[in-house]
Amino acid sequence: MAPNLSNGSAVVNVDNGVNPSPFSLEGSNLTANGHVILSDVPKNITLRPSPHTISKSTATGAFVGFNAAEASSRHVVPIGQLKDIRFMSIFRFKVWWTTHWVGSKGSDLEQETQIVILENSDAGRPYVVILPLLEGGFRASIQPGVENFLDVCLESGSTQVTDKGFSSVLYLHAGEDPFTLVKDAVKVAKAHLGTFNLLEEKTPPGIVDKFGWCTWDAFYLTVHPRGVIEGVRNLVEGGCPPGLVLLDDGWQSIGHDSDPITKEGMGQTAAGEQMPCRLLKFQENYKFIDYESSKDPNIKGMGAFVKDLKDEFKSVDYVYVWHALCGYWGGIRPHVPGLPEAVVIEPKLSPGLKNTMEDLVVDKIVNTGVGLVPPEMVSQMYEGLHSHLKSVGIDGVKVDVIHLLEMLCENYGGRVNLAKAYYDALTASVRKHFDGNGVIASMEHCNDFMFLGTEAITLGRVGDDFWCTDPSGDPNGTFWLQGCHMVHYAYNSLWMGNFIQPDWDMFQSTHPCAAFHAASRAISGGPIYVSDTVGKHNFELLKTLVVPDGSILRCEYYALPTRDCLFEDPLHDGRTMLKIWNLNKYNGVLGAFNCQGGGWSRETRRNQCFSKYVGKVTSKANPKDIEWNSGKNPISIEGVQVFALYYHQAKKLVLSKPTEDVELSLEPFNFELIIVFPVTTLPSKSVQFAPIGLVNMLNTGGAVKSLVYGEEGNSVQIGVKGTGEMRVFASEKPLGCRIGGSPVAFEYEENMVRVHVPWTGNSSLSIVECIF
Repeated sequence: MAPNLSNGSAVVNVDNGVNPSPFSLEGSNLTANGHVILSDVPKNITLRPSPHTISKSTATGAFVGFNAAEASSRHVVPIGQLKDIRFMSIFRFKVWWTTHWVGSKGSDLEQETQIVILENSDAGRPYVVILPLLEGGFRASIQPGVENFLDVCLESGSTQVTDKGFSSVLYLHAGEDPFTLVKDAVKVAKAHLGTFNLLEEKTPPGIVDKFGWCTWDAFYLTVHPRGVIEGVRNLVEGGCPPGLVLLDDGWQSIGHDSDPITKEGMGQTAAGEQMPCRLLKFQENYKFIDYESSKDPNIKGMGAFVKDLKDEFKSVDYVYVWHALCGYWGGIRPHVPGLPEAVVIEPKLSPGLKNTMEDLVVDKIVNTGVGLVPPEMVSQMYEGLHSHLKSVGIDGVKVDVIHLLEMLCENYGGRVNLAKAYYDALTASVRKHFDGNGVIASMEHCNDFMFLGTEAITLGRVGDDFWCTDPSGDPNGTFWLQGCHMVHYAYNSLWMGNFIQPDWDMFQSTHPCAAFHAASRAISGGPIYVSDTVGKHNFELLKTLVVPDGSILRCEYYALPTRDCLFEDPLHDGRTMLKIWNLNKYNGVLGAFNCQGGGWSRETRRNQCFSKYVGKVTSKANPKDIEWNSGKNPISIEGVQVFALYYHQAKKLVLSKPTEDVELSLEPFNFELIIVFPVTTLPSKSVQFAPIGLVNMLNTGGAVKSLVYGEEGNSVQIGVKGTGEMRVFASEKPLGCRIGGSPVAFEYEENMVRVHVPWTGNSSLSIVECIF
C-alpha cells in the first residue's frame, strides 16, 4: 500500500499577542512560566516566539539563536547554565546510533545530544523540550560546556559554508505532559522546516504485521539461495512461517580497489572484511546469478530465486534486500562501466564524532575512503539499483550505513545540502519502485536524517544492533548488552517515533536472553523478525510471537518508557526497572525489564559492564502508567473503577483500582508483561467482565480484535486472532461458551474463564461468546 504523504499538520499560525510564549529572557535568565531553566545567558543569545503552535488555544514555543563575532563553518556557543534540573536526553554514542542519558546539570550532558527534556517541578515549572534544528546549511546539536553551561554546536561540515548569525538553532517547547510535549515540538519543527512528514501522516509498510527472518546472523556474508530456501522451509515446518525474508549483506557484487573490476571479492566471509569493498555492479553476485530454478533450469538469477521462494512458501509476502546508502560500505567503485561515476573521499570526523565510541565500521571506512557518487548524479545510482531489484521481484530495501554523508561533504555544499540531495533521490526512487514506504532505515540516528530523510520513509531501526556477545570480548556482554539494547530502543522511540515507526531489530530465538528480547518485540508495535541460524530455532518461544499464518499480534502504537522512568537510569543505578507501555485495540500493556548491569561509560567512552549494579530490582506498576489517550485509536478510561491486570509470566490475575499501585520484583535480565484491561459491568447480570486474550502469546491482549456486547446485556462476543488458550475475567461463572456459534467446553477457576480457541485455517477471527 502506498503511503499517505499528506502535507497537513496540526499546526496553526498564531498571533503571539493572543498566544504568548511561556519563554522569556529576563536579564540573564531564560525562564519558562517564570521559572529559571537556564541562567547566565550570554548577551549574544536571541529568543523569539514561534509563529506556529499546535492550536489557537495553546501557548507558543520559542526559537533560540545567536550572533557570532566571525563567520565560521563550526560554532560552539554557550546558551546558559543548567543547574539542579533533572533532564533526560538522547545522544550519539556511536556515529550511527543514539541512546538515553540523564543528569541534573550542564556538565552531565553528552556530546552530540539530539534532544533534551527538562523535568517539571511541584512549584509549577513545566516540562521543557530543547530540540536542536537545522538552519540554512547548518545542523545543531547540544553538548556540555565549561562549568554547567549548555552549549549548542552548529556545523555545516564544510569550510566553504560559513555564517555568523542564526535565529533558530534550537526550539523550546513547554507543557505538562512529556509525551505530548515531544510530539508537539516535532510538529512545530515540521511547520518550521517543511522538510519531512510525521509518522502519523504516513503508512508503514506491510512487513510491520509479519513475522520475518533475516539472513545476517544465520550466514553473515556467506548467504546463498539454497541456504535461504532451506532456512524458510525449517521455519514453515516448525509452525512459524515467515511473511518477510530479509536478504542481508552478502548478495551484492563487490570488490577491492586492488582487484580487477571483473573479480568479485566474495572471499570475505567474516563480518568486517567486506567494509573496505566497493560496489561493482547493480546486479547480484555470482551466488544468486548462478541460481537455477528447481522448476525450470532455464530460468536463472535473483528473479528465479525470489519466484521460487514465494511459490513454494505461500506465507512469504515480502522479500527485502540490504544495501548501504552509498551503494556499499565503501561506496561505488570509480571508473566501472554501467555505474555512475564516483570519487573516493577520505571521511573526516567532526570533533563531536571523535568523542563517540570506537567503531570497526568507522575505522575501516576512514582507512579506505568512500566511493561517493556526486549529488547531481546520485539519482542514477538509486534508479539503477532499485529498478533492477524491482524487476527481479524484490519488494523493498533495508538501507544501512545512512549517517555517513556528514563525513564526506567538504566539497559538496556541506552536510545539509549533500544529505538533502541523497535523501531526495532515495525518496524519489522508493516512491517509484517500492510504493514509497518499502524501506527499513538503519544506522540513521541523527537529526539530519530525521529532518531531511523522512518525507516518505516510515520505518527505521531505533537502536544499535542485536549483539549475541560483546565484540570487545567481555563474556558478561551476552547478558548486559541485552539490557542496553532494550534501553536504546525504548528511549530513542520517544524522539524518533514521531518520524518513523520504531523497528526494534532482529534477535536470535536460541540466545540465552531470547525470551527477554521476544517480550520486548511482542509489545514494541513494530515488526518482529529473527536472525536464527538455519535449523536452530526455539519454536516454543517463537510460537508465543507468531500466528500460524505468519502474522503477529502487533500493538496499535509504539512502545515508550513509562512516565516514572523518563528521568531515571535503568542501566546503571542499581534500582530502576525499565517499564514500557503500549496499547492494543481494547487494552493496554506494560512491560517490565531488569536491564541493570551495563551501559555507557563517560570515562572509557564506550559501553561496558557495570557488574556492581546487577541484582534484583523492585518497582511499582499502576494502570495509569499507560498513556491511554495516545495514537490514532486512544482508549477511554473515563469512569473506569476497576482494571484487570494479567501477569503473563506469573500466570496470575490481579484486580486494581485506577490509582492503586502493585509491586513488582525482577531478577537480573528477567521480565514481566502485564495486560491491563478496563473492567466492564454487564447491565442485566451485574457481572464484571474483561477479555484477557490468548495467554500462550506474549502480547496476550493483542489477540482481542473485536468486542461486541449483547443487546440483552448478558453476553459478550470476542473476536480472537490466533489459536491457543483464551482467558476471560468474569466475576461469575458463565452459563455457557460458544465459538463460531457452537457450544464448547470451558473451565472456570479463580474468576477466569478458560477456553481453547482452535486455528481457523485462515486469517479470519474466531468469535468466542460468553453467555451469563
